[in-house]
Amino acid sequence: MAKETHTLHLFGIKACDTMKKARTWLDEKSVNYDFHDYKTQGIDRDHLTRWCNEHGWQTVLNRAGTTFRKLDEAQKADLDQEKAIELMLAQPSMIKRPVLDLGDKTLIGFKPELYAAAIA
Repeated sequence: MAKETHTLHLFGIKACDTMKKARTWLDEKSVNYDFHDYKTQGIDRDHLTRWCNEHGWQTVLNRAGTTFRKLDEAQKADLDQEKAIELMLAQPSMIKRPVLDLGDKTLIGFKPELYAAAIA
């Protein structure tokens, strides 16, 4: 008998390959979740602050992505959590994805073994 849990929330961007892998994995395991596309629905400071407090802004900000790499050097200089949050609010595609909100914690990025351990 599956334990009663709240609905999980998956944050990300619909077109992203990693997002597709995460969604396929969740669907194949019949895990219920709400999908929040922050490219179309946006994201608020509260979520970003909580994720940064839990994981560190260095994990939440996707510095490997095209959007971040296109910034000018002044925008990339002297980054701290506040500046990183401002960048991610302005351009949500800079948020590492997916973010899976389990209620008591979040997982950032998609690793099947971490999802399996968290959802088991």
